[in-house]
Amino acid sequence: MPASCNTISRRFCIAPMMDWSDRHCRYFWRLLTQEALLYTEMVTTGALIHGDRHRFLHFNPQEHPVALQLGGSEPADLARCASWAQEWGYDEVNLNCGCPSDRVQSGMFGACLMAQPQRVAQCVAAMLDACDLPVSVKHRIGIDDMESYQNMVDFVAPVAEAGCRVFIVHARKAWLKGLSPKENREIPPLNYPWVYRLKQDFPELEIIINGGIQSLDEAEAHLHHVDGVMIGREAYQNPWMLADVDARLFNSRKTVVSRDDVLAGLIPYVQTQMDAGAQLNHITRHILGLYQGVPGARKFRRHLSENAYRKDADIEVLTDAFDKVKASGFGDRKAAVG
Repeated sequence: MPASCNTISRRFCIAPMMDWSDRHCRYFWRLLTQEALLYTEMVTTGALIHGDRHRFLHFNPQEHPVALQLGGSEPADLARCASWAQEWGYDEVNLNCGCPSDRVQSGMFGACLMAQPQRVAQCVAAMLDACDLPVSVKHRIGIDDMESYQNMVDFVAPVAEAGCRVFIVHARKAWLKGLSPKENREIPPLNYPWVYRLKQDFPELEIIINGGIQSLDEAEAHLHHVDGVMIGREAYQNPWMLADVDARLFNSRKTVVSRDDVLAGLIPYVQTQMDAGAQLNHITRHILGLYQGVPGARKFRRHLSENAYRKDADIEVLTDAFDKVKASGFGDRKAAVG
């Protein structure tokens, strides 16, 4: 069952990442942390209204707590999709006001919505009316010529007045012209103090900081100033860092002892998904960083990269990759893998 609005913790979140945070990846992450709030890839309202709704909304119950991120700018469409988010059992619905890609801009959603705070407020109000889930907004500290802290306040204030209580702030501006999405994640300078100040000025809001955070040490430092931390690429590329999240950030029991425990827990899921028609590489592409930094990691990655994509690839490709790690003297030989 989904968590209630009052029990969701956003102290540590894993960001919505296009082509990365799909349901297979989220299941893998959940083997590493039971407490982190997971976010889906962004799903557009058009895809849900006109496309294969089951494909975009289906997830495994073990993924809870999990939030659905929506892309859109029409209040009625977003309301409709928010109601489906509740129907499908999500724990939160999030509106994307931070993606800077040209494709997203052409659809009039993403970061360009920061220039239309009243429209975003209308969207949030419509979503809240349509569901009982918490509605959050993910945005930047500014776009293009929005150069001041006050510009960000002028965006947040009307959206908060419309009922949004949770703001996830990527601490970089977005340049909608002249920079690619990748460059927009790296070139505009980080400005964490503005996010801290936002929390001071709006103490009643839940402020989650995002952007450039690469370790749990950094996360803990940010938590002295804001309510939560969202990590993206580092969690994907170095997933083992997530194994310490529950104990360090939630004072909860550490649920995983070794990387091998994670792989052992993933094997039955992979087999079930393949029995249902999934391709092995659609799952294993997300776990390539599991053994990062330990002996045998390169052999593990190479074996999966070279073999998991084949049409006849079966579960043995994954267990053989694990054997490459064991042969290098690292694997936990007690793990029941295979």
